[in-house]
Amino acid sequence: MIAHLLELRQRLLRGVIGFGLVLLALLPMANHLYALMAEPLLRVMPKGGQIIATQVASPFVTPLKLAFFVALMISMPWLLYQAWAFVAPGLFKRERKLAVPMLVAALGLFYTGCAFAYYLVLPTAFGFLSNTLPAGVAMMTDISAYLDFVLVIFLAFGLSFELPIALLVAVMLGAVTPKQLAEWRGYAIVAIFAVAAVITPPDVVSQLLLAVPLCALYEIGLLFARLLYTSRAAERANNAS
Repeated sequence: MIAHLLELRQRLLRGVIGFGLVLLALLPMANHLYALMAEPLLRVMPKGGQIIATQVASPFVTPLKLAFFVALMISMPWLLYQAWAFVAPGLFKRERKLAVPMLVAALGLFYTGCAFAYYLVLPTAFGFLSNTLPAGVAMMTDISAYLDFVLVIFLAFGLSFELPIALLVAVMLGAVTPKQLAEWRGYAIVAIFAVAAVITPPDVVSQLLLAVPLCALYEIGLLFARLLYTSRAAERANNAS
């Protein structure tokens, strides 16, 4: 028991040190990082619009908050490795064989969702919002409110893109079968569009930009779930014989 606690302490310490080093490297670039984050809005802002700071400390605190988030994103593989190194000795060989590619895929899908949001969804949404601005109204977005909005979008799209992994885990745990997932496809599509309407900005294009990829990811998850289910069924048959 004490050995496990010491191992946990060591892994946590290594994870914190790795994250801290990345954060220290990013702090001098905090303002530049915010400029990059604000680019999708600034590019489509109408003449006279600008990002403003309504609180005294916002110009200092907000870039630091962004640097913290970016450092967490960059160091996530290292943090996951530390978590994996702690739990791996207690897993069976087959579980370790499945867990590694799933962790890598989950991380890649999360990054893909964030990149998709930054390069496609945010410019589209901000373009729509700037074009619907009433006459005589200047767009003045608060620096902190803008960052909070963008981070929520990143988190929403990053987690949404984990749909194939969620389906695989559900099949692995025996909660559902690929046949059931295929039968529930219609309900899943309705649920996907409902979720997209809630977590995206209030324009149809942004909702479609989330819903359509999620429908494709559902089919991809279903495909891999079928392969996994077939493989496990064949393995059980071989063991029985």
